Amino acid sequence: MEAIGTAADEGRAPLVAVYHPLRDRALFDSVTAAGHRAHILPAPVGGLRPWLDCCFDLLAINPFLGWQEPSAFVRLARSIAGRRPLLVLSDRDSLGDRMTGLTHGADDAVGWTDNLPELLARIASLIRRSRLAAGQLGEGELRIDLIDRRVERAGRLIRLPLREFDLLANLARVPDRPLSRSALLKAVWRLDFDPGTNRVEVHMSRLRAKVDRDFAWPMLRTVKGHGYALCSRPD
Repeated sequence: MEAIGTAADEGRAPLVAVYHPLRDRALFDSVTAAGHRAHILPAPVGGLRPWLDCCFDLLAINPFLGWQEPSAFVRLARSIAGRRPLLVLSDRDSLGDRMTGLTHGADDAVGWTDNLPELLARIASLIRRSRLAAGQLGEGELRIDLIDRRVERAGRLIRLPLREFDLLANLARVPDRPLSRSALLKAVWRLDFDPGTNRVEVHMSRLRAKVDRDFAWPMLRTVKGHGYALCSRPD
């Protein structure tokens, strides 16, 4: 069993638990290179305690290894994952394998060996949707709790008034994509017209001072001609 990341990383990067004994190292290296933490699970025949005690954000398994019945293994993994995302991997581009995963409880299934970027994109999408369903947003160092209206960056609490929180939350819903001034006026102030004031610019300036100041790199960027974006990673 292996994991990556320091104690400071624990509150930041999602943890992906991986079970694929024939490809553990390749998957581990790919997941961590994509900015997540990774944890290699042992074979369940040795007991389920390591699986049950792992505080993962997503579980990725290959049930098609020949020494277990795939549908039963997927159902077992589903019971362990609970409400957390379950991704079934196949080493083949097989509709049958994907259907086995999806019909027995997986949230997604993919033949991954010839398309690693798609696998990583699916992992990121599943984690993002799971957090949104739980009332959470955020990319990289940033965590936003929509229910408690709580913001953290790199484990540091950031206190925001209502308008700044709403600005940040709207940008976090589409990370790395710019939102125009008019889109932010409509989403945050419920205005379908431009009132001719600089309220967006003023609130973005205040938000930058809290979210970016004293951190290693700026997350909030002005995209010339397009508006503002929340960047998930440094350039």
